[in-house]
Formats: sequence, structure tokens, C-alpha cells
Amino acid sequence: MKPNAGCSRLWLVGLAIGMSLLSACATVSSESAIGVCPPVVEYSQAEQAQAADEIASLPQNAVIIGWLSDYSVMRDQARICMR
Repeated sequence: MKPNAGCSRLWLVGLAIGMSLLSACATVSSESAIGVCPPVVEYSQAEQAQAADEIASLPQNAVIIGWLSDYSVMRDQARICMR
């Protein structure tokens, strides 16, 4: 047995582990799966106008304004997910 046989065996084991980890990523599809994206509820122009009026009447430091901003981002993300 050569003195470097153990080193080459470790290298092969490391290569096998690395390849198996990389191949696991290859099984994931970049396309959106059916049923994974949340539905985006559509609101009428009248509902949007009423919501805008109600938001305008809130104090500027109202917590709900920040929450609605987060909700807007999530709706945009859901739209992108459905593409």
C-alpha cells in the first residue's frame, strides 16, 4: 500500500459528499408549484377609494399604516409567485 493511499481515499470521500450535496440542489425547480402561491384578493376601485379615505383619517403614527405597508409587499410577492 502506498503512503498516500489514505489521503486519496479521503479526497474521494470528500468529492462524493460534495457531489451529493450539489446534486440535491438540482432537484429543485425554479418554476412555481401549483398551490404553493397564496391567492391575491382583488379589490374594486370603490373599496380601494374607501380604504384610502379611511387610512387618510388615521393619525400618522398609527401602527396599522405600517402593517398595511407590509401587506402590500406580501401581495406583490404573491403576484410574482403566481407568474
